[in-house]
Amino acid sequence: MEDSFLSKIQIRPMRMDDLEAIVEIDRKIFGKSRPDYWKKIVIPNDQYPFSSLVAELEGKVIGFIVGEVSGGKFGVPDTVGWLTTIGVDPDFQHRGVARKLSETFIQNLKSIGVSIIYTLVNWSDWDLLKFFRNMGFTRGGEMINLQLKISE
Repeated sequence: MEDSFLSKIQIRPMRMDDLEAIVEIDRKIFGKSRPDYWKKIVIPNDQYPFSSLVAELEGKVIGFIVGEVSGGKFGVPDTVGWLTTIGVDPDFQHRGVARKLSETFIQNLKSIGVSIIYTLVNWSDWDLLKFFRNMGFTRGGEMINLQLKISE
């Protein structure tokens, strides 16, 4: 049954007119609306148009994935991709949408010469860690996350 569901889903590059649907999915997941945040994120990438994608079912956006190619930031070569965020409408979660988005994202980056993809996950987000492990991600060894807490 899930195969027929997934066969109806179209994966395509993200467009500016997807903003409202993405904001709504984010609101459903996190419980608050963040349109100003997403206005900065949902920007068509002319250089790498297939690095930010949406999953569409019968004309409705039901999921998204946002990423980029490093382009030499922090001394990282441009063969490195970043998976910034992924979201699926709660009504369609656990049905393979995130996997289909991720597989397409990975294939798109691979086709332009990206050889490694990084992402950041909260250590206590077990569901997301399990998802990425099932996608083949492992704990990275070359980079570490550093933080500086600044008091107000």
